[in-house]
Amino acid sequence: MTQQLPLVAITLGDPVGIGPEVVAKAIASGALSDIARLVVIGSAPVLDKALALTDSSLWARSVANPSDAVSDGEVAIYEPNGLPDGLADLPYGAVSADAGEAAIIWVKAAAELAMAGRIDAIATAPINKHAASLAGYTDVGHQEIYQSMTGVEQVVTMLVTPGLRVVHLTTHRSLRIACDYVTKDNVLAKLHLTHEFFTSQGFSPARIATAALNPHGGEAGIIGTEEIEEIAPAVKAAVAAGINVTGPIPADTVFNQAIDGKFDVVLAMYHDQGHVAIKVHDWASSATINLGLPFLRTSVDHGTAFDIAGQGIADSTGMIQAVRLAALVSGSGSIADF
Repeated sequence: MTQQLPLVAITLGDPVGIGPEVVAKAIASGALSDIARLVVIGSAPVLDKALALTDSSLWARSVANPSDAVSDGEVAIYEPNGLPDGLADLPYGAVSADAGEAAIIWVKAAAELAMAGRIDAIATAPINKHAASLAGYTDVGHQEIYQSMTGVEQVVTMLVTPGLRVVHLTTHRSLRIACDYVTKDNVLAKLHLTHEFFTSQGFSPARIATAALNPHGGEAGIIGTEEIEEIAPAVKAAVAAGINVTGPIPADTVFNQAIDGKFDVVLAMYHDQGHVAIKVHDWASSATINLGLPFLRTSVDHGTAFDIAGQGIADSTGMIQAVRLAALVSGSGSIADF
């Protein structure tokens, strides 16, 4: 018996950014039809506007249930209640409270569907945090929204691109504050979460590396003591718990070692430390996945790009990769196949 393809829900992102365009292009490309069943969470007029922008002959058909089948030439779209009026009439590239409201409604609706078991995974297009804040939301990032909705204690962001995987100790924190999060307990918790995810993906065991925080790994405490006082003790405790982890390794070395195949994943100490490594290695093919949520969520690694929204020139590679990653991990594949 042929196994049914996973059902991946794609949120449209901010309706006046490039989210609808990259979603439309990804679906129209045909690159996803053999790996997943797709349903868009959004607005049919907004998606139809994006499909027209990309000269696609596809058109959106609203469905009552995410798993409802549609005919050839149609794109299934699930439209939550409570959306602002006139979303398709909003000008591209202009920050809007209505656009922010819609984007958050779509994000939350996708999570509700996932927690109810009505979809297998979520792939998100980018939202605009300023627009979401104008709509009155304080949790304005996908990860923060989903952590608040689910009540889980630990959620981490992992960026993946062919040849490199990076988990982040912190993401949207200022660099000064991010350094305060480099504690033994925080590092150890993220190592456990990383180990558990990779074990579930068939790694026996995963080879994990931890990056150092300071230049040259702190030079034995001369230019920083976090390695000695926090990271190394966390690594030692993780090893004692049966986790295959090495470190701390200076950040200017560890990512190349992972690319060369020495490690399966690197734990970075802050946002840019990990993001720069991924985006320099292969930004176009990268995607994000959250570890620790009770459902699977992936995302593009770019923003709303208001400066080019509505011009038809946005690259959909990242959106294709995000859906592909969601399909692999939620279906019969593994992150090892990405």
